[in-house]
Amino acid sequence: MSGVEDLIIYKQYLELIYYAEMILMKYPKCERFALVTNIKNNTYAGMKYIILAYKAFKRDEKFNYLNKLDVNLKMLKVFIRISYKQKYINVKNYAAWSRKIANIGNLLGGWMKNVQDYKKCISK
Repeated sequence: MSGVEDLIIYKQYLELIYYAEMILMKYPKCERFALVTNIKNNTYAGMKYIILAYKAFKRDEKFNYLNKLDVNLKMLKVFIRISYKQKYINVKNYAAWSRKIANIGNLLGGWMKNVQDYKKCISK
């Protein structure tokens, strides 16, 4: 029986979490309770929304969780951009992190389109 762990977006998001944890250890101590906390909370909330969307039975509820995940990804992009501008991460880390987020964003877009198309089919 397949579960949420079999979803490609789940696996890629988990890789994003591992990568974030590794990079965040290098941030200065003055940012540990500010930017680092925001990035961690946002990242973990994103995983929560993936799981909730997978578990949701109603399409509207599923779409709502996917929208929340989309907002989280956009906020994560902002936090990473701030990290780069403040020189907490180098250009290589910025590019790798951005690529991971973009891949997840593409998967999310496909999932949202699938849910939206299904809603349109049923309403006809």
